[in-house]
Amino acid sequence: MKRKPAQKEKILLTFYRVLLAIAAVMIGLLIIGTIVGLVRPSNSAPLFRLGKPEVPEQTAAAAGDNILIFTGIGRLRIPLANSSTLVLSIAFPYPADDASFSEELAGKIGDLKSIAISYFSALPAENIINIDEETAKAEILKRYNSSLRLGRIEALYFNDLITIDGIQ
Repeated sequence: MKRKPAQKEKILLTFYRVLLAIAAVMIGLLIIGTIVGLVRPSNSAPLFRLGKPEVPEQTAAAAGDNILIFTGIGRLRIPLANSSTLVLSIAFPYPADDASFSEELAGKIGDLKSIAISYFSALPAENIINIDEETAKAEILKRYNSSLRLGRIEALYFNDLITIDGIQ
């Protein structure tokens, strides 16, 4: 039993109407988003945030308005001498109004990761079990500042410092 041509045309017409409605909704959302983006002040807070911040909120609030927290290094997974793995996230405050320093930080993310990885992977196996966090922060801070030219880092924060034992 064949369908009538008029019935096929009705189905196609309905399909095109649904597609046209979807396109109209998408264009409407795009226009509304553009208008909201143009009307909102440039220094306004985000409308919503996905996930939780990597730095504790009290640290960011205590830092003030002209200080930002750099978390661009991300989470590092560093193989250690005793076949363990160290999971580490490093963050630090920097001046929000220093555009050249923030550009230097963004450009040196790979170097900053390498410095932390080389420090922890060079630790002797007997020092890995009881890593002195303050000594590690001081040494990495010294190495970071020696690689930077346009500014200085005042403090480091380790958000994660977890050692995962290797298979023996």
